[in-house]
Amino acid sequence: MFYDACMNRMARKERRTTHYGWYVVAAGTCCVFACLGLGRFALGMLLPAMGEALHLTYGQMGFIGTANFSGYLVAVLVCGRLSKRFGARRLIGTALLMVGGSMLLVSLTADFYLISALYIVTGMGSALANVAMMGLISVWFASRKRGKAAGFVVIGSGFAIILSGKLVPYLNGLGSNGWRLSWCVLGGLVLAVALLCYGVLRNRPQDMGLQPVGSVADDVAEYQAALTQTSRVRPGVIYHCGAIYFLFGFTYVIYATFIVTTLVQERGMSEAVAGTFWAWVGFLSLFSGPVFGTISDRLGRKAALVTVFIIQALAYLFITVQTGPIFLYLSIFCYGIVAWSIPSIMAALVGDYAGPQRAVHVFAFITFIFGLGQVLGPFVAGILAEKTTGFTSSYLLAFALAMVAAIFSLFLPADKGA
Repeated sequence: MFYDACMNRMARKERRTTHYGWYVVAAGTCCVFACLGLGRFALGMLLPAMGEALHLTYGQMGFIGTANFSGYLVAVLVCGRLSKRFGARRLIGTALLMVGGSMLLVSLTADFYLISALYIVTGMGSALANVAMMGLISVWFASRKRGKAAGFVVIGSGFAIILSGKLVPYLNGLGSNGWRLSWCVLGGLVLAVALLCYGVLRNRPQDMGLQPVGSVADDVAEYQAALTQTSRVRPGVIYHCGAIYFLFGFTYVIYATFIVTTLVQERGMSEAVAGTFWAWVGFLSLFSGPVFGTISDRLGRKAALVTVFIIQALAYLFITVQTGPIFLYLSIFCYGIVAWSIPSIMAALVGDYAGPQRAVHVFAFITFIFGLGQVLGPFVAGILAEKTTGFTSSYLLAFALAMVAAIFSLFLPADKGA
């Protein structure tokens, strides 16, 4: 097609300056901004007003989050197969249409069960877009650049958090149906990103006469061999990565789902002030992926994972201390500065272990296990909050499991040991 031919010619012209792989990263950042940032993490800002308008309990609010992650979990099972059949570009574009369309429909209903069902569809689209995008990074980038590239992709969620932290309170304040307007506007943004990603993304650098970013002669030969061979990564290594990713999924989502609700309903803050704190999480998270992704490239994935989990555990511990604002600030800082580093490190780690040909399949599998954690996290946290009339016990559980994840990370094999 004419558009594709023009893009290919542009890529060949610019390959001595800016490698087209970095345009893929830019589109990937927008993809994650839409599928995860708006499709999932904006929920924390949307829940207080929506919950008040629809008279939802803590348990019901937790169930809406669980519905999203259930859809995510189901879609992950077929992501590798769909990516292989249709290509990452078409899959990502279609998945983002699912996310944006379902969010628009949420804005039109007040039924709890229908909202939950639609948010399942949102979760399915989020999974398909996110997993395919992270797998695409292993195709476009050699190992020495993979962590850095994945780190820039995942910060899309941070931009979305900044946006939702400021935009949602403003839209909610426009009237009693402000929460509906918020869902509508965010859904429209996702649809716009779907068109952008379909226009920019490409399935393989070879299709454009390019080699992966960061390749040298030896890497090119190894990469081409990996594309034609069906190497197998040891099952024990996959399950080890899956266990770590499960613990991350279980813990981080408790904070992401309920921190704004905690600040509004337990700390007595206005939605606007709580939104400002959430926006600070988004700002700090912009550094998390690139910084810790680059650290993982240089010092190893294991060392980076251990460091990140310890910092994250401190965030969960600090939020339980209510003796002064300093601990709230420390909690926000610790959570934000490492927020999206683990997905970027895990994506790079899987690429190291499995190679570019199997990266999407293996990453999809461990993301399925990660999804189990996401399903359980908000549900368990919501139930604990109802039983104990607050979220302190939920955050303490997240602290303990994050420390377990740090210990598990210590026993990972060498990055290239699979």
